[in-house]
Amino acid sequence: MPGTIRDTTHIPTLISVRHEVDAILAEFIDEQERSALGPETAPLFAAVRRLIFSNGKRLRPLLCVAGWRAGGAPGDSHAVLRVAAALELFQAFALVHDDVMDDSDSRRGLPSAHRALAADYLSGGGRHGRAEAHGQGAAILLGDLLLVWSDEMLAGTELEAHTRSRVLPLVAGMRTELVYGQYLDLLSTGRISGDVGAALRVARYKTGKYTVERPLHLGVCLADGGPQLLRMCTDFAIPLGEAFQLRDDLLGVFGDPAKTGKPVGDDIREGKATVLLALAFQNASRAERRVLRGLFGSTNLSSEDIDRIRSVLEGTGARQRVERMITSRRRAALATLDTAGLPPDVAETLRQIVWTATERHA
Repeated sequence: MPGTIRDTTHIPTLISVRHEVDAILAEFIDEQERSALGPETAPLFAAVRRLIFSNGKRLRPLLCVAGWRAGGAPGDSHAVLRVAAALELFQAFALVHDDVMDDSDSRRGLPSAHRALAADYLSGGGRHGRAEAHGQGAAILLGDLLLVWSDEMLAGTELEAHTRSRVLPLVAGMRTELVYGQYLDLLSTGRISGDVGAALRVARYKTGKYTVERPLHLGVCLADGGPQLLRMCTDFAIPLGEAFQLRDDLLGVFGDPAKTGKPVGDDIREGKATVLLALAFQNASRAERRVLRGLFGSTNLSSEDIDRIRSVLEGTGARQRVERMITSRRRAALATLDTAGLPPDVAETLRQIVWTATERHA
């Protein structure tokens, strides 16, 4: 029953979070499959497992547990881990729908959910002319299912009444912010401009708040932490979240597909209005702007076309400026940690997250 304290003896280490969250997710998905309608749903469960257990970073669960430990780690650790696992189900929902909206072929080096579901449809005797529509429709339903499961896991988590009253509105706010961020991203797609502020606003809502700030806030609320700790989390999270997205923008154009798991240049083909593109457009010559306008958002770009855009991004100094923006935000996040007075293991884990998030190659 909600309000029952079940276990105060086991305190998960920050190193063990991924393993423990994975175990909760595996048990939950197995239970869902046992109660599913029948063998026809097997492709859905295959797609779920492929996505959830394919080298995800588990960043949001780790930050949630870090926030809880920062607040003193009181109460039921299993409940905290279930909330953290519910975040991962919600993340899977967001990724599936994001790939449908972007018409992405791959995710984490594997076929995206809608591509895999289309292939399953064909292998089962479906018509070629219907495969793409089936894959997209099935992926939308899969995303909806993951969202329902996220709610189900939260609803089944044993929390004190006052804790639940803090956690649930925060989860709702996080979800709303993500949808707003995704909508801003969708609205700006295909519209190249030099508006860096608008591109940063997308980065803040689509990534910064949802990926870093709100998971930390959830952990703090699970520990019944106060407003000062929540403010510290915000001061740490917003610059880190923006830096995380800025690094993602660079990897989308200059990264190694073998490490990122996505084809290089996808953001350019999709017409993503990133900070990187905005800075380039701001400082581009007339000839360089013609290149950007002519190629940006074209789905059939060759490797030579991508190289031409890369040359503009380099020549205008946009790539270097984004690197400096990442560095300044990393420093701001680390400076917040230096004065936060967090438990040493929490502070060290958050420092490692800062460096991993801003210097990563995937």
